[in-house]
Amino acid sequence: MQLEYILKSYARYAPVYDQTFGWLLSFRGRSMAAGVTNKRPGKVLEVGVGTGISLSYYRREHEIHGIDISPDMLARAQKRVNKRKLTHVSNLSIMDAQEMDYDDGSFDAVVAAYVMSVVPEPQRVIQEIERVCKPGGDVVIVNHFTAEKGFRRNFEAMLAPLSNKLGWRPDMPVEEILGNTALREVRRYTLPPLGMFTLLHLKKDY
Repeated sequence: MQLEYILKSYARYAPVYDQTFGWLLSFRGRSMAAGVTNKRPGKVLEVGVGTGISLSYYRREHEIHGIDISPDMLARAQKRVNKRKLTHVSNLSIMDAQEMDYDDGSFDAVVAAYVMSVVPEPQRVIQEIERVCKPGGDVVIVNHFTAEKGFRRNFEAMLAPLSNKLGWRPDMPVEEILGNTALREVRRYTLPPLGMFTLLHLKKDY
């Protein structure tokens, strides 16, 4: 994945994202991701906040910060915050998730929903997420990970050369995330549609 293709893809998707990808992917994944953070109020970072479709799922006692690399998506997120008076959203910033402008241990929880397959270097993103999460904090990753075998695995491999045109990687193994972090896996959920997505609840124990 190359950044220029990612930006072009999201500039193209931004006007229709909520009615297409956003509606489909928020069916369960986004609400479950926010739900992990809602057990106790705190300072929460959403990486790849996009059009802000997840923001209403967070409890109002939180202090929510959102970042995204796409100005087109972020502009729509800000309009959503203003229109719905989402006062728990403290800040929305254009920022590269591979090099975040936050101090170590800044957040009680970090959420990255449907992000890892659309960044050039997901290993850098998970390491940055780990860095900015406080000790004892929660990290929630929602993503499509490649199947280990079978028809779906073959189909994903066939689509892989088209990643830049699609705007996402269809062949990312889960080990590309778990193998590049010291975060502990708490639980793993399979999500609709058709079990194609996975929620990883991770914990920073140190």
